[in-house]
Amino acid sequence: MNSIGKSGVRAAAVLLGTVLAAGFSASSMAQTVVRWGESLAANHPQVIMAERVAKEVKEKTGGRIDIQVFPNSQLGSGKEMVEMVSSGALQMVTEGAGAVAAFLPPLSVIEAPYLWRDPAHMSKLAATPFFAKLNDDLVAKRGMRMLNVTYYGKRHLTTGTKAVKTPADMAGFKIRVPPVDVFQSMAEAWGARATPIAFGELYLALSQGVVDGEENPLPTIQSAKLYEVQKYLVLTGHILTPRLVIANEAFLKSLSPADRAIFTTALANGEAWQNQELLNQEAALIDTLKRQGMTVIEPDVALWRKPVLDTVPKKFENKWGKGTFESLL
Repeated sequence: MNSIGKSGVRAAAVLLGTVLAAGFSASSMAQTVVRWGESLAANHPQVIMAERVAKEVKEKTGGRIDIQVFPNSQLGSGKEMVEMVSSGALQMVTEGAGAVAAFLPPLSVIEAPYLWRDPAHMSKLAATPFFAKLNDDLVAKRGMRMLNVTYYGKRHLTTGTKAVKTPADMAGFKIRVPPVDVFQSMAEAWGARATPIAFGELYLALSQGVVDGEENPLPTIQSAKLYEVQKYLVLTGHILTPRLVIANEAFLKSLSPADRAIFTTALANGEAWQNQELLNQEAALIDTLKRQGMTVIEPDVALWRKPVLDTVPKKFENKWGKGTFESLL
């Protein structure tokens, strides 16, 4: 072989090596983009939790998995985002049981009023056979999985102009509730007029007097600035709300075992942080909301609990399964 031939071979070898190296580098750096939808404001601990999970996953995978968080209902309402996760158009969402129960009706029991005693009681839900069965059904029927049960907070009533102390004061009161049948039945048990409104439209509805009041956990009242359009905070403590981290099952299966482990650990770390952060905020927020102009009313909670427990569990027994509510108490 002459010198030109030898140099040509060497050049070809170098070129081939460069191409192979480039190809290997490109494949090794292939990035998985994950979209995570949220209804809540960017400053809410649940959204910050998602950002913390995204940061940890990105760091531990060397940037191969990039979780992008979309707060403030940018991608749609809670129900719409759950539908997107089911179809695979969206990989993840954090949402209440009510939105998911549209796909899996028995799940709505975990958001029942006056069910959970405290966050520790609620956290045991994820380890119950009842929850495992629901998850199996959700995967089989809708192609999505509930990954974490997070603490969203204890829900209280707020009102715009009327100081409410007992359910008797709720006659004719227009209360915004999420578009969830259990919440509507709870409001009706108090004698109120339940008005379903999507969370993204709540502030405007309150400011325009479309509804007289609403109910939410303290951190949500604070982060959504509802104190600007509500005068009274009534500490009814009617629901300890779980909120679910949900992922598309096909997306989960696409992760390698090592990446799935990183993902699972990051979610557990994020959940632990946000649960404690919400508890810390709840401990301080009553005084904060007072300083922001709200008048705090401490009612006799037993008066609010009785009409709800007398009617709601019985009304939903067929949907939840006989004895399910009582089994979770």
